[in-house]
Amino acid sequence: MHEIGINPNGANVTFGAVKNPYDTNRDPGGSSSGSAAAVSSGLVPIAIGADGGGSIRIPASLCGVVGLKATYGRVSEFGAAPLCWSVAHLGPIATNVEDAALTYSIIAGPDPNDPNTLKQPPVTLENWNKTDLSGFKMGIYREWFDHASQEIVESCYSMLDRMQQMGARVVEIEIPELDEMRIAHAMTILSEMALCMKPYKKYRKLQGSAVRLSLVLGEMLTASDYLQAQRMRTRAISIFNNVLAKVDCILTPGTALTAQPIPKNGNESGWSDLSTDTEMMRFIYPGNLVGLPSISFPIGYDTLGLPISMQAIGRYWEENVILRVAYNAERAFKPQTPKTHFSLLS
Repeated sequence: MHEIGINPNGANVTFGAVKNPYDTNRDPGGSSSGSAAAVSSGLVPIAIGADGGGSIRIPASLCGVVGLKATYGRVSEFGAAPLCWSVAHLGPIATNVEDAALTYSIIAGPDPNDPNTLKQPPVTLENWNKTDLSGFKMGIYREWFDHASQEIVESCYSMLDRMQQMGARVVEIEIPELDEMRIAHAMTILSEMALCMKPYKKYRKLQGSAVRLSLVLGEMLTASDYLQAQRMRTRAISIFNNVLAKVDCILTPGTALTAQPIPKNGNESGWSDLSTDTEMMRFIYPGNLVGLPSISFPIGYDTLGLPISMQAIGRYWEENVILRVAYNAERAFKPQTPKTHFSLLS
């Protein structure tokens, strides 16, 4: 995986870069890079990822598999490193939606070892595999939805048309202050990761330069910065609650770009390209900042044969609803086997 999970790529200066099974010259996304690559390549049907800023959904998107980040507090974090405690989630990366739903049903629910899980409603998978979308209201914020590469946008609109044929209705929505939310998420996760890693500062010289830079940036943020970010988080929760009172889910592309080339000599010190990172996280960060459940699922391929994905964001505790959206999209999509694939389970 990416070193301490601080960037959305597969760089790791100690163990080497993770490769994308669809093209081993390309990045698989991160930070749960190995989990997604292992599932995509057929080594395992299911893996667990950790998602503080898209680290389940981004590699799932770029590797052509399914990634589910449940509602904050739905899945126990007991045993996970407390890197970014207020935005962190554990969840399944799976070959298909059924495997993701099965894994979710096993790992979700209250855990006495994690107080954040104790105040949740009962876990339900009601109608998650019902084969139509009749009556579903799909929220689309076109200014956001269209902010991706042309091939990704075209594929997402094509899947949206198929969903409408299944009975879904598209509802135009607006989500203000997305840029402010992005900044608030970055300030939150970097502050928390820098604090968590502070006891290990004497080992920092062993880490890649991109990781060290991110940690230094996190250490430069002040208590005032962190508190301002939480004020923005409160606004974001209200904004998304208001939008989701009008629709059953919000649809976006999974990422704004498909898998990018691994930089030449990039793994010698790790790499961090902020412009690429922003495009990979463009649709991802609200789910972490406000704790809403979201799922990334494959819907097509670009002209290079690289996976294209879509994301559904749902209301708190309604994982069954977004699983149903992904399940129906999966029925309208024919997956292609990656170039690097092992049929261990056949």
